[in-house]
Amino acid sequence: MNNLRNIDLNLLVTLQVLLLEKHITRTANRLHKSQPAISHALANLRNLFDDPLLVRRFGRLELTPRAQELLIPLREVLGQINTLIEPQVFDPTQTNRTFRLSMSDYGARVLLPTLIRTFRTIAPNAKLTISQASRESMLIDVLDSEIDLALGVFPQKIPEDLRAHALFVEKFSCLADASTIPENGYLDQNSWLARPHVSVAMRAGAEDDIDRVLLKKGLHRKISVQLPHWGIANDIISGTDLILTVARRSLISIENNHNLRIFSPPFNISPFDFKMVWHKRLEIDAAHCWLRQVVMRFLNNSQYDF
Repeated sequence: MNNLRNIDLNLLVTLQVLLLEKHITRTANRLHKSQPAISHALANLRNLFDDPLLVRRFGRLELTPRAQELLIPLREVLGQINTLIEPQVFDPTQTNRTFRLSMSDYGARVLLPTLIRTFRTIAPNAKLTISQASRESMLIDVLDSEIDLALGVFPQKIPEDLRAHALFVEKFSCLADASTIPENGYLDQNSWLARPHVSVAMRAGAEDDIDRVLLKKGLHRKISVQLPHWGIANDIISGTDLILTVARRSLISIENNHNLRIFSPPFNISPFDFKMVWHKRLEIDAAHCWLRQVVMRFLNNSQYDF
């Protein structure tokens, strides 16, 4: 490899994006550069590393083994350089930084309305990019620097390069049409099992916390409607005999709807921690620290009597 003094750090930034995107045009768009400029940079990088880095196979660019080896150290080095040169005093009123968050639609329902209002008031020039993915994919995206902060339900043990903070403990509640529930406002276990249920899973056939509890008890519920997300789930219950069992905070918006009844499940379902996860390289990043504090401040000040 050439002497360190001959390396342009901007080339390394281009290299990181090229290796992630594996596409000249997408890299150019992401870096706000022309396609010829990216092609020229790739030629210089190939000379610098004495390796083609990206090769065309079956009409697509793929990483060479050398490029695969560069991904992790490149990410670490650029993260450390950013921490070194970025100012540690962060002014949200002046920033135009883009914050990339990933969460489920449940997390979006709980957090986004207040978070967006906070950004518009305190950091009006900042940008929020929100994506949705499975728990496993969110953790991979944090590791790969594709997102800054993941919010959701994650396993107790996460990769060692990641950091996590539990924002609150959530429990489950059931939702049904009020006219189908006894006057005591409750269903016993047999009545609950006899009713048709709504299941929500990003992947068809995926087992959720509720089904795992039932399986341990040797029980099984009848799934009549399966949805890929929670966004519409609350709205399909009224006027039906369906039961929806869901995280309690997702029902906040319909608490005063007299056509619907919220009640506790007839068996114990363990509560879960709702966490935020970020990469250790962002631990002392001033802007990211501010973002985490905003999220924690809102959720710590939210008073729900559940």
